[in-house]
Amino acid sequence: MHAQRPPVAAAACAAPACAADTIVIIGAGQAGGWAAHTLRQEGWAGRIVLLGDEPHPPHERPPLSKAVLAGTAAPDSTALFKPEAFAALNLDWRPGVRVQRIDRAARQVLLQGGSAIGYHRLILCTGGRARPLPVPVDAAVQVHLLRTIADALALAPRLQPGRQLVVIGGGWVGLEVAATARSRGMAVTVVEAQGRLCERTVPRDVSEHLLALHQAQGTQVLLGAVVARVEARVEACTAAGEAGAATVHLADGRTLAADTVVAGIGLLPNDELAREAGLDCDGGVLVDDACRTSDPHILAAGDVAVSFNPWAGRRLRLESWQNAQEQGMAAARSALGRLVSYQPLPWFWSDQYGMNLQIYGMPLPTHQAVLRGTPGSGSFLVGYFNGAVMEAALGPNAAKDLRFARRLIEQRKSIDPARLADPAIPMSRL
Repeated sequence: MHAQRPPVAAAACAAPACAADTIVIIGAGQAGGWAAHTLRQEGWAGRIVLLGDEPHPPHERPPLSKAVLAGTAAPDSTALFKPEAFAALNLDWRPGVRVQRIDRAARQVLLQGGSAIGYHRLILCTGGRARPLPVPVDAAVQVHLLRTIADALALAPRLQPGRQLVVIGGGWVGLEVAATARSRGMAVTVVEAQGRLCERTVPRDVSEHLLALHQAQGTQVLLGAVVARVEARVEACTAAGEAGAATVHLADGRTLAADTVVAGIGLLPNDELAREAGLDCDGGVLVDDACRTSDPHILAAGDVAVSFNPWAGRRLRLESWQNAQEQGMAAARSALGRLVSYQPLPWFWSDQYGMNLQIYGMPLPTHQAVLRGTPGSGSFLVGYFNGAVMEAALGPNAAKDLRFARRLIEQRKSIDPARLADPAIPMSRL
């Protein structure tokens, strides 16, 4: 990635419009919120401008597909900080604001409407947006996406008992929406174009476990099924409360009736500002292990940032709650000139039907998979070995064992895989 650079002192701010006492953060989600919090925690007394295109204060997104969508938690419960703690950060917080462009030469952020904000350091936490369905969709049909609080509030009233929901995409968001909808009494069909669920992120045995879990709850799962188009059900649209009803046409000729359609087919990084500013990008904003972009005055963190991950052995964007928080904090420290080397062990989790699935590391096809426990019990662990070193682990409802597994992975400790497979040997003694 980029060569290590010495920190640039505030006094060295040479651009005429540069504000030596100002750090600007674009993006007021989890990464941006924790970046702002960390700047204050680390002693930055200057101005912090936090720009967000949503009207809500910094919040986390995982509950949106679960508790908020189910109606068991209010949207404001997702806020990162209590109102008084957020106010104490003394931010120049600007919700509902869109940035037009970044002027790197002048070190300015230009807002829609013509105003400009000079910066000493700029932190990009612009995140991503839900990928839209790339097939023809009738104008009378709303294919729901789920990324924001507004998305969750728009979808929640549609999840009514006895109604039919078609979820396009068998990844994490799609499966969480499916689980929430089934818990509310909907008839649910999940349509996945690949041959198994969550194919990009988990091994086959875990995909099979997820499939069995959803089928046991009465969800219809169609694998290897490609959506060709979505049409309005004209006869249903004339009935009260049925606006938006649809027929989902599959490429093989099958049709699915739906009262509501949701697409969960991935995330597009919001890297347009960075690209237009001439920063190095490749499926997101390229950063080094100190969260620095190709411009020494600009950093990036969260879902928009791409960096080399030694645990995966390649560059990637980590779309996770953990990374949004921890990389946002790391970017803030780096912006202040602190020594930072952010190389996290990836950690991902999902809650579905009372199952908490956690993944540490990056399971690879070349790994030797070692099972600890019995899948039929609903709680087990799978360790993924490269020789005698466990490099990844995952499991449902196995939080305690996974905490020990994480330590073993991070320590790169050599262990006998057969000992992991023996549940009579405590994880603490491996």
